[in-house]
Amino acid sequence: MRLALYQPDIPQNAGTMMRMAACLGIPVDLIEPAGFDASDRNLRRAALDYLDQLELCRHVSFAAFDAARRTSGARLVLATTRGATPYADFAFRPSDIVMVGRESAGVPDLVHEVSDARVVVPMRPGLRSLNVAVAAAMIIGEGLRQTGFPASPQPAR
Repeated sequence: MRLALYQPDIPQNAGTMMRMAACLGIPVDLIEPAGFDASDRNLRRAALDYLDQLELCRHVSFAAFDAARRTSGARLVLATTRGATPYADFAFRPSDIVMVGRESAGVPDLVHEVSDARVVVPMRPGLRSLNVAVAAAMIIGEGLRQTGFPASPQPAR
């Protein structure tokens, strides 16, 4: 399983998701351009000392990301408020890529069109959305629970 960040706007959210991914052993695809200076220095600041523990793959555009994804055969599972399938009802596969959109605008229609699935975090009526890092954690957690990965947690030290 992988996590894809589509042109993130807020470095703190991107950093939170990268730290989560590092802790869970989930690779991250960063689709640029970001809404902030996504230099190594700034990503290191956002992700703290976890960046060295993260498998990070940068893509200069969505087209570049999508070409790499199609070559790998991975499904693109888009987390979106426009999704119809509650994330807990979706059957995840270990090779899935879960994508979250920009905090300000989500993803463009083209990304919706090429996604293999669109999942939603069910919420109470009248509320817009969760923080993107919270939604990503919920969805990735469910995907890992379903696929049995990681197989066993590391013992506490």
